Amino acid sequence: MTETPETPQVEAVQGDTPPDRLSTNYRSPFFQQDLLERGIGIRFKGAQRHDVEEYCISEGWIRVALGKKVDRHGNPLTLKLSGDVEAWFERPAADKAD
Repeated sequence: MTETPETPQVEAVQGDTPPDRLSTNYRSPFFQQDLLERGIGIRFKGAQRHDVEEYCISEGWIRVALGKKVDRHGNPLTLKLSGDVEAWFERPAADKAD
């Protein structure tokens, strides 16, 4: 009986959490423009990062650009760093019912 009141609160919190994996590259299957427009905050190993190209919370890694270096197709070269990853939305969802 005590679990019933907690269930809606957990669902409300989960509804406003970023996905487990997200990418800024539009060619990636994990790219979601509508979520990126809200702004995603990333904390990696206790420090806030602003240069994250892709992240995965469950696997514990982020992918960051390696300076201004690009491959022969013009895509940025990236490094995969492992550690604790936290993600959050920087802005609340816009109500589309207005």
